[in-house]
Amino acid sequence: MTPVLQASGLSKRYGAVVALRDASLSVRAGEFVTVLGPSGSGKSTLFRCIARLTEPDSGQVHVGDKPIHSLEGRELARARRDIGVVFQQFNLIRRRSALDNVLTGRLGATPFWRIATGLFRSDDVDRALDALDAVGLSAQVDQRADTLSGGQQQRVAIARALAQQSRVLLADEPVASLDPATAVSVLSLMRGICKANGLAVLCTLHQPDLAERFADRVLVMQNGVLRSN
Repeated sequence: MTPVLQASGLSKRYGAVVALRDASLSVRAGEFVTVLGPSGSGKSTLFRCIARLTEPDSGQVHVGDKPIHSLEGRELARARRDIGVVFQQFNLIRRRSALDNVLTGRLGATPFWRIATGLFRSDDVDRALDALDAVGLSAQVDQRADTLSGGQQQRVAIARALAQQSRVLLADEPVASLDPATAVSVLSLMRGICKANGLAVLCTLHQPDLAERFADRVLVMQNGVLRSN
């Protein structure tokens, strides 16, 4: 099966510090792959280079047949719709409802006037509601993000990525700020969604036990070098 996500030869240097050295990986549809490593090992740099949130010094990234590394402007914005990102700190709009936060996953496919007025299409609202239902938050649709628990906030962030209808989900330390039981719950949810929706999931962790428990494959990052476990 052809991988949905392919990265090859990614490198990034910050002055004299080599943050990422010739990293290559691939993830197939429905595959849950973890990148295991301590803080400062280069995991976040890898993710940011894949999503073009940080420009790599060299290397290529493809999502399907789209060359993410060489696109610019509107073409890059359209291609990024295929990449959903979940961060450690959730990155939610704290004073807005769970539904409003999930609807931000539709911004890349929504005209500006709808964004400015908050008049989203009914099918976008339905998609956001379905995403919240998929992560078990139907009862919290109208609840403000800052009143949700940490685990619930991370579920909203996952629902936002689902509403985006991405092909790839990048999860950067998604359970680092959660207690152990909630971390297991969130990773179980992510793995289930990966398998049910055929998402290609790449998830960074620093807990070896969780990586071994939930991943189909484990990659290890150390000092900017990525290798198989």
